[in-house]
Amino acid sequence: MLAWNGLSIVLGTLLLTILVARRIRSALLTNFAAQAIAWGIVVGIISVIAFRALHLRDVGGAARLERFVWLRVGLDVGVAAVGGTLVLTGRMPPRRLAMIGAGLGVVVQGLALLVLDLQFASLVSR
Repeated sequence: MLAWNGLSIVLGTLLLTILVARRIRSALLTNFAAQAIAWGIVVGIISVIAFRALHLRDVGGAARLERFVWLRVGLDVGVAAVGGTLVLTGRMPPRRLAMIGAGLGVVVQGLALLVLDLQFASLVSR
């Protein structure tokens, strides 16, 4: 999770740097990069806090962890759906490229978190 967050921040910053250096004005790419950076920072902070609270679990704790992971899977699907809604809404006339870029950023983050949480859920559910 921390690797994905770091990668999101680095790639978002790199994209913004390229846009500024080449003087490219793209609302779509700017908002996509902003979403990557913001999600990377927020989820990274949450991951660090969760990692610091990590300890060995008993059977009851393991069951709570499994339910919590499946809750996160559902939330990740919801995040991706909200991003898809932003993309579709931004495509309606008048076309709003900033909204499309932000929506694409949310979709990418939601799907990436979904994949990571599904992998963790498969380990916890064994």
